[in-house]
Amino acid sequence: MINIVDEKDCNGCKACLNICPKVCIEMLIDEEGFWYPKVETYKCTECGLCEMVCPEINIYSKKQSYEEPICLAAWNNDENTREDSSSGGVFTSIAEYILSKSGVVFGAGYDETFKVIHKEVSRVEDLKELRGSKYVQSDTGKTYNRVKYNLDNGTKVLFTGTPCQVAGLYNYLQKDYEELYTADIVCNGVASPLIFEKYKLNVEGQFESKIKSITFRNKEYGWKKYSVVMNFDSGGRYSEKIGNDIYMQGFLRNYYLRPSCYECSYKNTQRASDITLGDYWGIASKYPTLDDDTGTSLLLVNTDKGNAMIRGCGNNVFTKRCDLGHAISGNPSIISSVKIPILREKYFNDLNKHEFEYVIKKYMSPPSYIQSKIILCKRVFTFIKEKIIKK
Repeated sequence: MINIVDEKDCNGCKACLNICPKVCIEMLIDEEGFWYPKVETYKCTECGLCEMVCPEINIYSKKQSYEEPICLAAWNNDENTREDSSSGGVFTSIAEYILSKSGVVFGAGYDETFKVIHKEVSRVEDLKELRGSKYVQSDTGKTYNRVKYNLDNGTKVLFTGTPCQVAGLYNYLQKDYEELYTADIVCNGVASPLIFEKYKLNVEGQFESKIKSITFRNKEYGWKKYSVVMNFDSGGRYSEKIGNDIYMQGFLRNYYLRPSCYECSYKNTQRASDITLGDYWGIASKYPTLDDDTGTSLLLVNTDKGNAMIRGCGNNVFTKRCDLGHAISGNPSIISSVKIPILREKYFNDLNKHEFEYVIKKYMSPPSYIQSKIILCKRVFTFIKEKIIKK
């Protein structure tokens, strides 16, 4: 049976929950807001399926992957779709291709309380629910069961998610399906749902109203200077650029990512999916004509199925082949995990003892002059030490 001793050894994909034939696994939420499997041992027959499908115990490797992915800069040719998307809007066109084949699409969206969950979509008009970045871990629930049900009934499926969620799906299915297409994202890491809930309550308190909509990547100031925008039932509107929003500050400083994200098992160019979607940050340094600050997607085409999806988009999508090394230099999350912040443990300790406002002011405020000098001195000392060791 599965037994998580070290939290970094579980990415929360819920493949174990989906596969258990005795329904004896429940997901318990820890003090950081992340879920982990707990086996009801009196029901367990020790069949071993939960361990077999775990993408951390059994690292998934896609046999059909190209030796090196095809790197593309791309965007949706429909201006409205591109504007409403976090990046270039290519996901929408790919999903429309699958739906045109009477297929279904799975991806991260909001429920009625704005919790992030994986949802099943079968109509083009509902794709807007899956569009846009969420910046919090999506609860896959029993999604893998639904994917298998559709595939076993001959329905074409596009599953989108983080690399570990895609790997968990493949391990769960235990066989290749011709009708399964997958897309992962260039993932910096998934944030704690607990922090996201506290953040929403904090903003709702300021506006004295319930949230009506959330957009993490609003482009009113452009693609590179995106904003977090929320609309409220009262008619109020919250809008803050990325550098001023308290939630995004903590996310970009890596304070509340899932423990497994700091040592991600799927950071490489040999992706688990058919296609990888991300932002082509820094594209202007080599391909200036491909950056109009409206959003340029980075696509890594990893398999023949991935190529089929791009071809299926037809003239709806613009693509240009680019240098993979250059793309990685602008988006290193493709191949490398972020480091654990030194104050991460203290951050969560304070979060469980104090009000959200107190923790935000303590950890998200700009460093003082003295703190800045201390940080600079530490960096200089580390640099000199590394140079001495190399000699």
